[in-house]
Amino acid sequence: MITLANISKRHGRQILFVETSFQLNPGEKVGLVGPNGAGKTTLFRLIVGEEEPDEGTVSVPKRTTIGYFRQDIAEMSGRSVLDETIAGSGDLGELHHELEALGHALADPERAGDLTEILRRYAEVQDAYQTRGGYELEARAREILQGLGFAPDQIEGDAGALSGGWKMRVGMARVLLGRPDVLLMDEPTNHLDIESILWLERFLKGFPGAVLLTCHDKDFLNRVVGRVLDIDAGEFVSYTGDYDDFVRQRALVAANQEATYARQQAMLAKERRFIERFQTHVAKAAQVQSRVKKLEKIELVEPPRRRRVVDFEFRQPSRSGDDVAELKGLTKAFGARVVYDDFSLMIRRAERWCVMGRNGAGKSTLLKLVAGVLQPDAGSIRLGVGLKIGYFAQQSLEQLDPALTVFGQVQKTFPAAGQGALRSLLGAFQFSGDDVDKPVRILSGGERSRLVLAQMLFDPPNFLILDEPTNHLDLETKEMLVGALRDFAGTMLFVSHDRAFLRGLSNRVLELRPGDRDGESPLSPLVYDGSYSEFVARTGSEVAGVHR
Repeated sequence: MITLANISKRHGRQILFVETSFQLNPGEKVGLVGPNGAGKTTLFRLIVGEEEPDEGTVSVPKRTTIGYFRQDIAEMSGRSVLDETIAGSGDLGELHHELEALGHALADPERAGDLTEILRRYAEVQDAYQTRGGYELEARAREILQGLGFAPDQIEGDAGALSGGWKMRVGMARVLLGRPDVLLMDEPTNHLDIESILWLERFLKGFPGAVLLTCHDKDFLNRVVGRVLDIDAGEFVSYTGDYDDFVRQRALVAANQEATYARQQAMLAKERRFIERFQTHVAKAAQVQSRVKKLEKIELVEPPRRRRVVDFEFRQPSRSGDDVAELKGLTKAFGARVVYDDFSLMIRRAERWCVMGRNGAGKSTLLKLVAGVLQPDAGSIRLGVGLKIGYFAQQSLEQLDPALTVFGQVQKTFPAAGQGALRSLLGAFQFSGDDVDKPVRILSGGERSRLVLAQMLFDPPNFLILDEPTNHLDLETKEMLVGALRDFAGTMLFVSHDRAFLRGLSNRVLELRPGDRDGESPLSPLVYDGSYSEFVARTGSEVAGVHR
């Protein structure tokens, strides 16, 4: 369907692709992986024609429609969420809005003189709209929006009033509604909760077209893709299977290459020793020359390329008291919406609470209340003795100094620390080489998140409160973070939509349950004295609110 043949591409001095090829076949679901800066987004831009290869060709068959979900979403205002979704869904959305405009024109007495032409065009557009299933468009748009977490009142509300994360969901709904032949998706799970991620998994598995996506959610990749395309040092390397299959196959290929390389190096060393030993012996001159020629003709095996992920051993925090936080009779409302009503909870030392719940259940609100960012309307929060709190949320990114470089920022925060320790810290969070000299002001949201987490964990608190800490982190950094926090001796309270993070760290689950109607008091929270994995086994669901 889509073919990239012998393409090469560079951005300035950075070489992305070198005479490499790839084909995306009809109906295929392919995961695109590779280290940061490998060229994943550039590959998408080549396919949609926003960039051209320096060499080689990109072939897309005529009439092939491509839907591209990207992280940068255009401004939205003046339309409802539903209309914004339909308007951006492609040709069918354009027909939908033209039909609406023609309907208004027919009812406009000032356009009575154009009635014949308006009726002709109305019949033409209506026929095309009906033939392509347009009268199901609004129902499908609502279904997709609800799947992505929108409540009915949000669907009718102003798209311009949404936060950035919700606008990203509208952008995704547009692309999915358009039913293109090929879906390109750049980090589709970044702004979704678990409920929406599970819905998107089901949608993509049933999607008839081809899908090429990048994603930092291992569970999502395992359930959606049947092939993985790895961008490895400028080459496209294809592996059949899901992400776990890819990891096993890549490790096997690397092990085989390592063994082949070692055997060849041993053979070369033996031959060179012979040449060095006998190069002055007349009787051995013919053998020496023969071996010299043999070495010149040998095609050298390259050692396997290793992606270096820096391990960083975080210091253990000071010990807190056994009772970390006691919440008693907590009440919190935002206008008519009651989030907490007489809610109580005890958090004890070394417990790791993951907070589950549907949109609007109050997950982030709970973290803000415990961190002291919000105050309850009634009730009390008593924090234990000896606590040092580390609170991570998207607002934490505003604490960074845009005038400093990455290295300058950590040096300012920890002036007594040695350069080696600070560079190791930054390396663990994927800041290496020239990255440490980047100005903070030009960092992406994901890079800022990594920098804030790095600073928080260099001198770790004994009570970590984390709101979606894995957003934008790549798979390697996530695994490093889970590994480091697994040995963390303090207490944790966190919200995350990453199931690997939940499985790896939680030993308690708090499920928040909002009321069925706006303004209705929430149902009593459910406490699971076990891990997220045990929660899933016990309830039969990976998300809150759905139980066997």
